[in-house]
Amino acid sequence: MQGVKIMVKEKFNQKIEAIAVSDIRQFDSEVSDIPGIIKLTLGEPDFNTPEHIKQAAIKAINDNQSHYTSNAGFPALRQATAAYYNKKFNLNYQSDQVVTTIGATEGIAASLQTILNPEDTVIVPTPIFPIYIPDTKINDGRVILVDTSRDGFILTGKRLRKVIEEHPLARIKALVLNYPCNPTGVTYSRAQLEELAQVARDYDFWVISDEIYAELTYQKQHVSIGEILPERSIVLTGLSKSHAMTGWRVGYILGPQEFTQQVVKSHQYMVTSPSTISQYAALEAMTNGKKDSLTMKSEYAKRRDFMIKELTAAGFKIASPDGAFYLFAKIPAGCLQDSWKFVRSLAQNAKVALIPGISFGPGGEGYVRISYAASMEKLQRAAAAIRKYVAKFNKQAKVSPKDK
Repeated sequence: MQGVKIMVKEKFNQKIEAIAVSDIRQFDSEVSDIPGIIKLTLGEPDFNTPEHIKQAAIKAINDNQSHYTSNAGFPALRQATAAYYNKKFNLNYQSDQVVTTIGATEGIAASLQTILNPEDTVIVPTPIFPIYIPDTKINDGRVILVDTSRDGFILTGKRLRKVIEEHPLARIKALVLNYPCNPTGVTYSRAQLEELAQVARDYDFWVISDEIYAELTYQKQHVSIGEILPERSIVLTGLSKSHAMTGWRVGYILGPQEFTQQVVKSHQYMVTSPSTISQYAALEAMTNGKKDSLTMKSEYAKRRDFMIKELTAAGFKIASPDGAFYLFAKIPAGCLQDSWKFVRSLAQNAKVALIPGISFGPGGEGYVRISYAASMEKLQRAAAAIRKYVAKFNKQAKVSPKDK
């Protein structure tokens, strides 16, 4: 008996077909072949992984640590991870509340898969790193995007309540926070987080908090929502940014025990467990790398201040960058205001690649994201090229930066 014939193009998951590869990655690839291009596109530290972490990985290889670990990571790493973040951010997690993931990226996917039922809704303040949106849709969830550009790129408790009231039929399952924020660099204060936490209590939903840049804050100490709302917080973090370990692919989920007992199932069926060698490198980072981020943070602060000065002089208006290593800059009035047209023109004519603001959702059009995770020498050349490029538009429009 023959089954119903299905065309090959109809054999794919429609939710996968409906999404696209990240704009960030697409544009980075698009400009890579331009001779002499200076790329300030990807969020990747230009520092090397600290030597003591590399040596720990080498030792693990020589000791034949090449077998599976438990799904959530081997016990010593989970214990060290809980201790590390508890001390850094005044948290209170036990080792069984930690799941080691393939970077924070897998942690996001596994967390959403664990909590979402069909038609559940996730609130996502924008502009934001866009990964949360397709991950929600792949898991049959719905997304409410909230443009925060008129509120200094901060979602206030008052605004969150209003959004919920405007969607009375929505089954609100979670709020996504990403702070310090990619792309804006803006972060949240304790008072702002307490307001959001109270809304989560009142309406009984999860807060998925991506805090991967927590160790790269400049003016004030990072406050984790996991301290304020431990019973409803799913905290995502990892070593990519704090320890310059993007390629090692080590992230963590920290949350209530009832949640970690469930998310480890999603995690298991996605990846089994993280690389054993990477876990031993992570154990060294968690045990002896408590100060590894300080040197990088000091250098990032210098780069940030330099780029703010240069871009402001060129007529850009910059969101308040209190953390991470990005500037979210309003394109000067005399230039192309379509962010895609602007970055493509800049890449072709000034040999500098930035990411268009529209890639980060509502509130992002008319902006560009600049990663200053690059050497000062590159930043100096990029800044000079950007200023020269913008000056041509100013001259054509007879508009000076002072007029903007």
